[in-house]
Amino acid sequence: MYTVKNILDEKGREVWTISPEAKVITALELMRDKGVGALVVMYMDQVMGILSERDYARKVILRGKSSLETPVKEIMTFQVYNVTLETPAEECMALMSQKRVRHLPVLDGGRLAGIVSIGDVIKSVISKQSNTIDQLQNYIRGKFR
Repeated sequence: MYTVKNILDEKGREVWTISPEAKVITALELMRDKGVGALVVMYMDQVMGILSERDYARKVILRGKSSLETPVKEIMTFQVYNVTLETPAEECMALMSQKRVRHLPVLDGGRLAGIVSIGDVIKSVISKQSNTIDQLQNYIRGKFR
């Protein structure tokens, strides 16, 4: 079974966080500099929410707020779905689809251990399926030679 641990072992466990008190402009600059589409919002080692590019577009731009003045806590998504290292990749995909989210923080013993995006999960599922197909083809070739 392919799990979140396998995904993180391949992509890395680095996750970028921000304080709920930080200004949105700081979050945007961090996302740009790190090439990520979301930040986990942390307060005293606890996941408080998630801030994504979608939050910015819908809650700052479209509402006429200022990125320079608005704190992250005013626009972050509070309802955070998370997974553990043992969560199967297919379960992540189902959760992301059902809840319409693109990023899942990964918790290990209640502590932040990484983050997976929909792209990470899809890539891993496709890779696993491709490996399975290759194994089946090799088996069939060997069986009927």
